[in-house]
Amino acid sequence: MKRSKEESYETINQLREVARKHFTEHGYAATVLDEIVKEANLTRGAVYHHFGSKKGLFLAVLESVQREVAERVESEAAQSEDLWDQLILGCLAFVTAAVEEKNKRIMLIDGPAVLGWETWRSMDEKGSMQLLHEQLQLMQNQGYFESISIDALTHILSGALNESALWIAQMPNVAESVEETMKIISMLLEKFRT
Repeated sequence: MKRSKEESYETINQLREVARKHFTEHGYAATVLDEIVKEANLTRGAVYHHFGSKKGLFLAVLESVQREVAERVESEAAQSEDLWDQLILGCLAFVTAAVEEKNKRIMLIDGPAVLGWETWRSMDEKGSMQLLHEQLQLMQNQGYFESISIDALTHILSGALNESALWIAQMPNVAESVEETMKIISMLLEKFRT
């Protein structure tokens, strides 16, 4: 039984890895399931068994991408012990990770289009937005923000970061656009700082 679970886990990971490559290179609409299973040396039945459909496979890939981005945000934020620096580093990590080639199409373009706005938004709330809310709440508890709604600030900042990532992804000079974005995000946050 244990070997069967290990094989199942390996199959799932293999499909997710290969699918991520195809979704990144071709986009959801142009990705062909037969090409994914051929490259993974598996069958369509494996996809249907583990994911139910191409859309289910895409959902699993998006969850994986969001998990990686969240881990990166946490890791980058942890580079400082100062709560304010952690917030800025986390915002920078999110924007930078979101616009990387391996993430942007899946996370920013196809995610909302394929799964629908509500599903994509719900996933975002459980990932990056939750980390952001926790950080802002901790900062308010430490006196950084007084008399403001952390829920509202979380949604405003998350929206700004998501929209900025979409804008940056289309710009010819990504590094310059990230720098401009972070300057404005920092200025915006300073207005709320106690």
